[in-house]
Amino acid sequence: MKKKLLARYRYSLILLRELVITDFKLRYQGSALGYLWALLRPLFLFAILYVFFVEILHIGKEIEHWGVALLLGIVLWNFFSEVVKQGLKSVVSSGGIIRKINFPKYIVVVSTSLSAIINLLINLVVVGIFAAIDQVTLSWSMLLLPLFIVEIYIFALGLAFLLGTINVKFRDIGYIWEVVSQALFYGSAIMFPLNRVVHVSHDIAQMLALSPLSQAIQDARYYTITHDVDTLHTLTNNALFIATPFIIAIATFMFGAWYFRRRSPYFAEDV
Repeated sequence: MKKKLLARYRYSLILLRELVITDFKLRYQGSALGYLWALLRPLFLFAILYVFFVEILHIGKEIEHWGVALLLGIVLWNFFSEVVKQGLKSVVSSGGIIRKINFPKYIVVVSTSLSAIINLLINLVVVGIFAAIDQVTLSWSMLLLPLFIVEIYIFALGLAFLLGTINVKFRDIGYIWEVVSQALFYGSAIMFPLNRVVHVSHDIAQMLALSPLSQAIQDARYYTITHDVDTLHTLTNNALFIATPFIIAIATFMFGAWYFRRRSPYFAEDV
């Protein structure tokens, strides 16, 4: 029994490794700059947002190291977006292998998320370089960054499982997610500090910070870049409110994984 379990998971790990390598290679195949796009995409977006919102509209200029904080937010957003977007398409795009080979179907979703992690690690090196140039003070609180990344990953992977399963039957879910994704981007206080929303309405700022994505990004900025930004814990002392984003992230992952597992036996005939 033990040998069968080891053999099964060994096979799954080998398949997962091959899918990650294949996905990462195919993603930039045929492009002149290849893997450099993993760095250039967030940098281009950062440059556009920085010039327009910081230099022209003067949003965030009063916050120390806001440029680095903005870049970190964009990098974390891209990580979240990539995990969900690639996971949403993963089951349908892997229809051929799903019909031919019997293996744990969650591997096709997890493999795309691991490719996103590779991109994230590359981009975090760039954030570190910008932080050094901008003379961001090193502190022990920076060690909390992996915890916020894990929170974002759990939330994103739960959504990837859920949306990837729904996409097998209803292909319109991809278009719906594009709209929801845009709302999440603007509602997660990525291109502006949460402080700006507090000046308008404390309650609205608190509601925005209840999102796991928003809370994780604001906390990541607070503990790694600058204490000049507001976060959920600076807006409220209510323990239930502070715990809400973590509860949402875990609940989303558990429900997404459960629904994926429940529907996965029918993938071969549906894709």
